[in-house]
Amino acid sequence: MIYPPTLKKGDTIGMVCPAGFMAPERFQTCVEQLQQWGYRVKLGKTMFSSSETYFSGTDEERLQDLQQMLDDKTISAILFGRGGYGVSRIIDRLDFRAFRKSPKWIIGFSDITLLHSHLNRTLKIATMHAPMAAAFNDGGYESPYVLSIRDSLAGKKMSYSCPPHDLNKEGKASGQLVGGNLAMLVHAIGTASAYKLKGKILFIEDVGELLYNIDRMMLQLKRSGSLDGLSALIIGGFTENKDTERPFGRDVYEILKEYTASYSYPVCFGFPVSHEKENYALKVGARYLLNVGEDKVTLKEK
Repeated sequence: MIYPPTLKKGDTIGMVCPAGFMAPERFQTCVEQLQQWGYRVKLGKTMFSSSETYFSGTDEERLQDLQQMLDDKTISAILFGRGGYGVSRIIDRLDFRAFRKSPKWIIGFSDITLLHSHLNRTLKIATMHAPMAAAFNDGGYESPYVLSIRDSLAGKKMSYSCPPHDLNKEGKASGQLVGGNLAMLVHAIGTASAYKLKGKILFIEDVGELLYNIDRMMLQLKRSGSLDGLSALIIGGFTENKDTERPFGRDVYEILKEYTASYSYPVCFGFPVSHEKENYALKVGARYLLNVGEDKVTLKEK
């Protein structure tokens, strides 16, 4: 894996919205805090979009804005304003030639999962699955989850832990860490952006899905062979789940348990990676050691 350079004070972080619209007041605290950390901030045009649709601009506007950030040699990292939906509409038209020669940290989650998987698969460049601009609001910039972005950018080897869960499968595993939003992982299957998962530690999370959709997505992972040969599986937060009028009959962890039951590798439930505040920065493509123990779970960057 190729690791983008560690950031130092005075470096510039770019911010764009390559998918959903974001109101300017939602990212002001993030800008101020990045400056407090000692970084300069460069805002893309999509951060001030006048779009009246779901997106932060047309496909062409979002493509050009992100392309400029990828090509700009004065920018050391790109922190996305928000996800939503839209990266897959432009990813095949992005030109990564300049980015390959001068990699920078790509920081975000949710819809940004497609960028993580695409860069991992096609360029072998490490990225960062982490909170985005809105997470800095309401005092969030003081949380260990947002601060894990600062420490990761500074080059610190991160180590996280969480309590054990009744559904865990204990064991130790090491390998390259990949993953992200479940819906986006399934969305990428069969494309040039899909992760190669054999021997990897995979992490998944999601938000706002109907229970039967989660079941269907897990079935797609299983049928496609994506769950075969993993080193380990980390299951993060599955929040704001919805049910149909006629109940599906199982909660989300019961669904996930069913699809992981036949595998012998370690499985961790309830790890703090999610669409909620509990969302640690994870370096996609970096090597980690996972220990799913009786008393606690630890995930250490190697």
